[in-house]
Amino acid sequence: GVSKTLLDFLPSPLVGIIEESENDETAPLYGFITPKHSIGRMKAFHGHFGGGMVRAYTYIAMHGPDGLKNIAQYAVLNANYLQAKVRGHYKIPYDRICMHEFVAEGRFEGSDVRALDISKRLMDYGFHPPTNYFPLIVPEALMIEPTESESKQELDRFIDALNSIYNEIKEVENGQADKLDNVLKNAPHTAEVVVSDNWKYSYPREKAAYPLPWIREKKYWVPVGRVDNAWGDRNLICTCGSPEEYASFTNEK
Repeated sequence: GVSKTLLDFLPSPLVGIIEESENDETAPLYGFITPKHSIGRMKAFHGHFGGGMVRAYTYIAMHGPDGLKNIAQYAVLNANYLQAKVRGHYKIPYDRICMHEFVAEGRFEGSDVRALDISKRLMDYGFHPPTNYFPLIVPEALMIEPTESESKQELDRFIDALNSIYNEIKEVENGQADKLDNVLKNAPHTAEVVVSDNWKYSYPREKAAYPLPWIREKKYWVPVGRVDNAWGDRNLICTCGSPEEYASFTNEK
């Protein structure tokens, strides 16, 4: 997977020829080799055996062929159920029977709301956001993958949340909400912000924290409010101690 220029610098061990064949009728002898300028091992050579292979095998063995078939069918059913329920509000670029996931478009004419705003707002409703901006061929993509594990009640709650967010987007489009100072652009809202005496937004606190009645029953409060994702990716901030602190700790031990 690399050019010849990088071959000598690859991590080791690698599988390579350790003894050439004597003639065309015999195969060369393969074994582990270490490139000339290798930095050595980066992880255990056999990879995440315990965390990956054993877990996958256990899952397959536990469910068996019939169970795996049911899992696949429920995953496909759940995805198609969600797609059918949000189709009226969200554009579905590939509007057909899907497999275990589908893509909705998080862009709406007449507003500056984007997929990222929808994802951030979903946190206020108690849902982990879906994958954003993939696939790249769909503008403002929201890739929704419910899996087989969600009940119909949970799927319906997610549908209610997405449709409620759609209504919030329409408020922006219709001029009922400010294009910048609205629940989507400022989401997610932390408990600290909601209870603060310094409420600086034009919409009510209740709209920010409890957009639907059932959220009051089991409210999830996000620990951190809106962050600039791109800025954070380009400006990493380490919260750990200095190397000197680690060194002194090691010496003490």
